[in-house]
Amino acid sequence: MQLLKQLKRLVTDWFLCGMILATVLAYFFPHFGARGGTLHADTVVNIGVFAVFFLHGVNLSSEQIRHGMKNWKLHLMVQGFTFIVFPLIWVVANQLVGQYIPPALMLGFFYLCALPSTISSSVALTGSAFGNVPAAILNASLSSVLGIFITPWLCSLAVGSGQGGIDLGSTLVDLCSMLLLPLVLGQLVRPLLGKWFARYKRYTSVVDKLVILLLVYAAFCDSMISGLWQQQGDGVLITAVVGVALLLALILTLTTRTARALRFNHADHVAAVFCATKKSLAAGAPMAALIFHGNAALGLILLPIMIYHPLQLIVCSVMAEGYLHHYKAHQAALAQ
Repeated sequence: MQLLKQLKRLVTDWFLCGMILATVLAYFFPHFGARGGTLHADTVVNIGVFAVFFLHGVNLSSEQIRHGMKNWKLHLMVQGFTFIVFPLIWVVANQLVGQYIPPALMLGFFYLCALPSTISSSVALTGSAFGNVPAAILNASLSSVLGIFITPWLCSLAVGSGQGGIDLGSTLVDLCSMLLLPLVLGQLVRPLLGKWFARYKRYTSVVDKLVILLLVYAAFCDSMISGLWQQQGDGVLITAVVGVALLLALILTLTTRTARALRFNHADHVAAVFCATKKSLAAGAPMAALIFHGNAALGLILLPIMIYHPLQLIVCSVMAEGYLHHYKAHQAALAQ
């Protein structure tokens, strides 16, 4: 029943519908949003990305982050899963099935595994299940900042650097100027404008999602013009869905068992599982445009994170309800 409720909510989610619409529009109108097209997507996207990360900086509470810095075991687990365990899972999978999967899609799976955690859904789900919210804020925020440096470095290991690969130095400069700089500027103006922006936070989240949709549209336009989708066929979508589902199931199993092995209390267990399994489409789409700049396969590279994003929300929302029920039952037993 709870699963059906989450599926219904997802079907009516305008952002998910927007991602589907963006891919459909790219199929019918690829030249409009492609590189050098009428939309001038490169320029528009760069402006949008800068604005989005500035807003993230304004809304990032340094007080809550400082409050959540105490539990080092929890922090190590979350960051370890985000940037070490996920990529190692890909390494094993690549050895086992990499030869049967299109290279661009396999790179997309690696990019998914190399991404930082997401802030909003990690914190929201942790809070809904009576988890350790300050720790969730700290880990999700720390992951986002670390990801600016670690994600492109990991990608350079997979793709290679220099000619034909990723120019790591240039990529880091671009990421710092487009992501880190606006984030720092947002923090600097937070004491002056933080309360004003907080009043309109629901509108700033809309801007965030619209920029992601624009990125998805532009990426798929480039892929359509290159003939990539025509070459791959429908099987690539099925492969992506199955692969993402298996990855999410495995990582949820590993994080849950690790949290139990570390004997976390309920609050820390919830924060650990939800933060360590999340991957950020909000950071992933802008970073992909910078890391894989000019790559015609960008649409295919983004496909796994586009599938992982809604799937993680469905599954973790159901889990949050289960955690909440368990917490209330435990509290009721203690009160008797």
